[in-house]
Amino acid sequence: MRMTDPLRVNDMKERQTLLIPALLDAHFPLMKYAFYTKQFQPVILNNSRHVTETGLRFVHNDMCYPCVLNVGQMIRALSSGRFDPDRTKLLMPSVGDACRGSNYTEVLRKAVRKAGYPQVRVLTMNLRHIDEENQLGITPAMVWRAFFALWYGDLLLMLVQQVRPYEVNPGETERCRDKWFALLGKELRSFRNLRISVMLRRFDEITADFAAIRRTGEKKQRIAIVGELYTKYCALGNWDMVRYLEKTGCESYTNGLSWYVLYYIDSHLTLASPPEAAGYRVIGAVLQAIQKRMVHSLQAAGFFSLPPLNALKKQVRGKVSFGAAIGDGWLIGAESAGYILNGCKKVLAIQPFGCMPNHVSGRGLYASLQRRCGGHIVSVDVDSSGTRVNAYNRARMLIDINDTN
Repeated sequence: MRMTDPLRVNDMKERQTLLIPALLDAHFPLMKYAFYTKQFQPVILNNSRHVTETGLRFVHNDMCYPCVLNVGQMIRALSSGRFDPDRTKLLMPSVGDACRGSNYTEVLRKAVRKAGYPQVRVLTMNLRHIDEENQLGITPAMVWRAFFALWYGDLLLMLVQQVRPYEVNPGETERCRDKWFALLGKELRSFRNLRISVMLRRFDEITADFAAIRRTGEKKQRIAIVGELYTKYCALGNWDMVRYLEKTGCESYTNGLSWYVLYYIDSHLTLASPPEAAGYRVIGAVLQAIQKRMVHSLQAAGFFSLPPLNALKKQVRGKVSFGAAIGDGWLIGAESAGYILNGCKKVLAIQPFGCMPNHVSGRGLYASLQRRCGGHIVSVDVDSSGTRVNAYNRARMLIDINDTN
């Protein structure tokens, strides 16, 4: 595939800063290159101090906790003095369906005005044609970069969580990850080696690199993490739960973002107009093939992975209804059941307090799934009124369960 890359490193003075809140910790170090354009220099925010308190000054506490954190990050970044408000824009991605997350953009606009930055424009990015006058312009090169960042981010996410708890030399796993971030990031920015054939070869090379890291050989409990997108993939949103599980002698596992992308195509985009739906089915088939190849690379090297989405759906059919498609919808229950059926008997479900899709499609199923599949599922609510201690106590309860299944 050949296309013209719009990115040029010159004319930096003409670029504006595009602030993006922390959302996908394992993917954004590579995904950020999709947002580099002639117009924007993207900055992925990693500030965490006092963002909850700041967010609550501008967002009602009944609003979704991820929204409080996103707004807090943005406002604190604007007030830090690091960015010129006259040359800064904010990006708030949205899936655009019937959950509170679809209101983040307008909530952020009101917060920014109230905080004293009326000149700062809030852009959106969604596939549902919502708020089109503020839609971030998307080019083929942006999509192609994001496509590669998705798969590389997935692979690195799953490998780091399975190797780091066992490394003989502390820090070696993260050094290996950072080496690949640097190499792949350079290719994404320069638009080199962005071919599917190269990516498939890289699956094996990256997996082999992590497999070569010296490990202790001990066997720790594997705790799977499911839940709402933000609290699942962002350490700020889940209160560093992955690190907590590792410090308590466990191995955690978070499934890749490509499962969510395929779930979204399956449950949302195939309901579009007939021509669009046909196009999305073709895209979904291509993504399924690549996902199958990535899973093969992991399993061939002795690493764990859930089956590709189509195989996972067949595996959990009859245990999970595929009708609920708001937010993370049926994917929450499908991943929970899939983990248990594939030998990971303990599942930690993390969701924002009051998140109806998670409570209906997730918590509402957990008792049934445990009866049908065995295993143990413990849910944790995160909220501005909650504390890390309570969340860690819930996780500790799951860790200490004597699993006799």
